[in-house]
Amino acid sequence: MKFASYDYEGDRSFGIFLRDDLLVDLPEAARTMAYPAAIGDTLDDALRSWDETLTLARVITGVPGSERKTVLERALRLIASVQLRSPVSHPSKIIGIGLNYADHCREQGIPPPKEPVLFAKLPSAIIGPGDIIRWSRNLSIRVDFEAELAVIVGRKVRGVSAGHAGQYVAGYTALNDITARDLQAADKQWVRSKSLDTFCPMGPVLVTPEEIGDPDNLPIRCTVNGTTYQDSNTREMIFPVFELLARITRGITLEPGDVVTTGTPHGVGVFRKPPVFLKGGDEVVVTIEGIGELCNTTEELQEN
Repeated sequence: MKFASYDYEGDRSFGIFLRDDLLVDLPEAARTMAYPAAIGDTLDDALRSWDETLTLARVITGVPGSERKTVLERALRLIASVQLRSPVSHPSKIIGIGLNYADHCREQGIPPPKEPVLFAKLPSAIIGPGDIIRWSRNLSIRVDFEAELAVIVGRKVRGVSAGHAGQYVAGYTALNDITARDLQAADKQWVRSKSLDTFCPMGPVLVTPEEIGDPDNLPIRCTVNGTTYQDSNTREMIFPVFELLARITRGITLEPGDVVTTGTPHGVGVFRKPPVFLKGGDEVVVTIEGIGELCNTTEELQEN
């Protein structure tokens, strides 16, 4: 199944896709059916009761006859009538993984890490599909793109094995780990450079594990103004998705709605010859097979 967060008639809601141009609004469907379990009004809420949400989604797709007609009449939403947002807006944490693609290590001429390189990306940086990536030229002139597969957690987990980690995944989405390379170099660590406001585009949808299949074998690409800069596959990941979750949860509890973004492949701007950095008016598109396109434009601000 594919879930989407969106604004509809001024309110935030969420739903599942019936087809590419049509959604069922799950909160409205739950009200129409007098569904006994509380799922909340947003996907952030629903992830805290993910089992009930999945059950409702399956019930709706299998509702028979006249009841289905009533539900769909009230809860159908044309994709053209909604504004898609990031699947989650308020995770307790975003954990990033550095240097997790073999091809990304090769382009830097460095050996692959023996343990995952973890960093924090602040949730206040989150924006959704179609939103504008903004930064001040007085703060950074070396803003880079990083296409990444992101994992959204569906159940609280600590100390899980790689073999059982998949049970705690709600789904997958695309993420652009925008990075101010000059701040990254100056700070000698990564949090500020990757957490400026708007530096975490995410979306366009959350795709459940059974629909994605193998998360460690997905084509991933990033284009800027139609030119392809990153073109790889998640099989280049040094630490696969479930191994990452196992290693993270040895000492860090992941909560429903938390995001683990799994690293970027080769082709980022800073290591190109000559380097390529984003400028105002660019269109940046991250594409991951089975998830779709995350498209954002950019704006450089003249401010302190």
